[in-house]
Amino acid sequence: MTAAAVPAGAGRDLNQALTAAALGWVVPGGGHLWLARRQKGLVFLLAVPMMFAIGLGFGGRLFPFDSGQPLVLLAAFADIGNGLPYLIARAAGFGEGRVVADTFEYGNTFIIVSGLLNMLVTLDAYDVALGRR
Repeated sequence: MTAAAVPAGAGRDLNQALTAAALGWVVPGGGHLWLARRQKGLVFLLAVPMMFAIGLGFGGRLFPFDSGQPLVLLAAFADIGNGLPYLIARAAGFGEGRVVADTFEYGNTFIIVSGLLNMLVTLDAYDVALGRR
């Protein structure tokens, strides 16, 4: 593709999309809020951290990055998808997991699903910024 064939605003659109994706990962819904999609952004800003907090409240575990256990490694990548809530919980020492709790597996599921959901929300903000949605 030659320089003449590249659309004039393509570099700006890509920068905007990357910024929206970064904001969307750090603050769930932040990318949508930055793109003036307030309703979606507020829903994600409330729903994803709430799911994460419920998971921690149920005694869920923040999984370590252990390459010797592939499923634990995948769960760790899903956990980090929560962005800033994950970083705050990890720094505060939350997410040790209470294996004896009846709700332990539910907690793990809430935490993992909220991280995966935030990854999808981040990709959606990226697509919105590029005009694909």
